[in-house]
Amino acid sequence: MRARHDQHFLSDSSAIVRIADAVPIAGRRVLEIGPGKGVLTEALLDRGATVLAVEIDSTLVDHLRDRFSAEIERGDLILIHGDATRCTLPAFDIVISNLPYSASSPITFRLLEIGFEVAVLMYQWEFARKMMTPAGNPDTSRLSVMVQTYAKVKPLLELPPEAFSPPPEVWSMVVKIIPVDPVVEISDRKVYADLVRALFSQRRKKIRNCLKSAAGVFGRERIDSLIASLDEETLSRRPENLPLERFAELANALSVE
Repeated sequence: MRARHDQHFLSDSSAIVRIADAVPIAGRRVLEIGPGKGVLTEALLDRGATVLAVEIDSTLVDHLRDRFSAEIERGDLILIHGDATRCTLPAFDIVISNLPYSASSPITFRLLEIGFEVAVLMYQWEFARKMMTPAGNPDTSRLSVMVQTYAKVKPLLELPPEAFSPPPEVWSMVVKIIPVDPVVEISDRKVYADLVRALFSQRRKKIRNCLKSAAGVFGRERIDSLIASLDEETLSRRPENLPLERFAELANALSVE
């Protein structure tokens, strides 16, 4: 069965065990995005989870239906043929997945918006590293700010290309994501997301110019008012130099009617 839709099937049995054992899942509803051929799915079922598997590839969906026909009939496995970035997702407690790498960012943002108890997710090594880069670092990005606003990310294991079939061109990393409350309460999550996106779309510019460029999103009057309220030190910084709580403070100021 050849890889489609950015699929690299995990074949390292020890890695499968470590991922499946990363958090207690017996009796829990576990969302698995991109189950592929079902090797991790089987491990999750063996540990007593009810698995909600979302697969975009129709050929793999047919394969999973055949392989897990008994589990589907019992209701232990709920198989959903769809795109996890946009399809309706059933209620779940925990997420454990080898994510399709090309959709890592939108899926991660969507999961954080929906909410979960804990997630064990596999990413490209570089993507995972960016997620864990702290604010105030030259490599800080929209991804790291958005993820760390709402969650703590801990590395669990790194995997070489040979752990997959077919092997990807890069190393992979499995991380544990634990939701947390923002350091500063956020008045409007959409305003916050829009502001972080706007700032990092102009990341090499100073905050003053980044905000001016965001007038089309927030309106000139709101942006001018925000700029007038900020000190010169903040306005002269670049987005990657801001501490995490400062993003929330800027967004909250924009949220005030």
